[in-house]
Amino acid sequence: VQLQASGGGLVQTGGSLRLSCAASGRTFSRTAMGWFRQAPGKEREFVAAISWSGASTFYADPVRGRFTISRDNAKNSVYLQMNSLKPEDTALYYCAAGALVGSRTNMYDYWGQGTQVTVSS
Repeated sequence: VQLQASGGGLVQTGGSLRLSCAASGRTFSRTAMGWFRQAPGKEREFVAAISWSGASTFYADPVRGRFTISRDNAKNSVYLQMNSLKPEDTALYYCAAGALVGSRTNMYDYWGQGTQVTVSS
């Protein structure tokens, strides 16, 4: 599976962005997907994840209620709608694919290149 993340940018506090991740590969519809982020000087952290069917979603506490993960298996894509953005959301955002849905980075075998999200105060 190859992943291409897009949709990042510069936004003011309280604004919204929608990240997209396009995947190649015939097994996408059976693959769990996750979004992670990494700020300068910090470790990569879990943001959200979705099961292969889309029936189950998981969120990190800092983003729950503000971010929504979704997927369209017909388009081999996963999305992250980010609302009410805060300066602490500033990071490089990565999409990832794996066999099992979860919050640990070692559960995911494939990673996109990252898209930068910057939230100004």
